[in-house]
Amino acid sequence: MRALLLISLLSCAGMALTEPRLLALSVGGHALHAEYVFTAEDRQRGLMGRTELAESAGMLFRFPQLKTQCLWMKNTPLPLSAAFLDEAGRIINLVDLHPHDLTVKCSSAPARYALEVNQGWFNQRGIVPGLPFAGLPAD
Repeated sequence: MRALLLISLLSCAGMALTEPRLLALSVGGHALHAEYVFTAEDRQRGLMGRTELAESAGMLFRFPQLKTQCLWMKNTPLPLSAAFLDEAGRIINLVDLHPHDLTVKCSSAPARYALEVNQGWFNQRGIVPGLPFAGLPAD
């Protein structure tokens, strides 16, 4: 009975009831685990409200259309870096995102994915535009 009540309350609150899909990604010899989000609702929510992110963890966004994609940090207290990726998984450009900043940061070319990680993760590992990611989903 309690489980049904909880499911009902979560559904009414518009919260996702499914566990995020986790992916094992790698770039430039560095491993990373990322939550994979591809629905409009999950992309909009992103990492909002999160106060911590594991060292080699992130969130991978898949966009339905290959075009210039943009991110912002509404209600997101973590300093993040993001990589915009093309359809082949190559990094187009990297941007830093600051907590609660409503400034929109966009890909410099059409992108299929964006990957958010802790700020500085790419820089600390020498990850630069042009490098390919391995482990991206086939869908």
